Amino acid sequence: TTALGTQRLLAQRRPHRPFFESFIRALIILCAPLSVVLSSISICDDHWLRADNRLFWLWRFCTASNQTGLHCLQDLSQAHVPRLASGMAVAHSVATLAVGVAILVLELLMVSQVCEDPHSWREWALGSTLFLVSFIFSFRGLLSFLILLRNQVTLIGLTLMFWGKFTASFLFFLNAINAITHFNSITHRWGLKCGQDGTFSTCDIKTATS
Repeated sequence: TTALGTQRLLAQRRPHRPFFESFIRALIILCAPLSVVLSSISICDDHWLRADNRLFWLWRFCTASNQTGLHCLQDLSQAHVPRLASGMAVAHSVATLAVGVAILVLELLMVSQVCEDPHSWREWALGSTLFLVSFIFSFRGLLSFLILLRNQVTLIGLTLMFWGKFTASFLFFLNAINAITHFNSITHRWGLKCGQDGTFSTCDIKTATS
């Protein structure tokens, strides 16, 4: 009887999901398959930018002609674009860091959901912050690419692979906002006061029965 009464009190106290949180989750549901579809379509033609007869990646560029076909070089200094080699090295590094941080974030969020211990919500808060860091890294890589090739960039020249990477970077931002919003909605809107063990199950029961 006590357990049923606690569940009813929890159901009564549970707030409705705010519009902003629902909107963010809807964007996540929309962007996730869009990123997968764009990356899948362009997987065999994975350059980011086509400018006249040249194709650009983060780590190489190619020139195309009817006589010689596609000729690719990894020495970006031969592209005759100022600071391209050093700039692309930075862009590639921060893009790699973004992926590494995102993997760490997913591990932290999964552990915080599976393990109910005093540090579970610290792991959730840390994961939310690192998701934002991952977005900053990935967006810095995309922005560096656009700035370095600003004289060659056109909306038509940017490929599906680039827009797939852009959507994936935007997903990092949406997931960071969603995680932070979810954390704040539980801790502030519910007004939780956790016990010494720090688990949400104990917090919920204490709030509902107080």
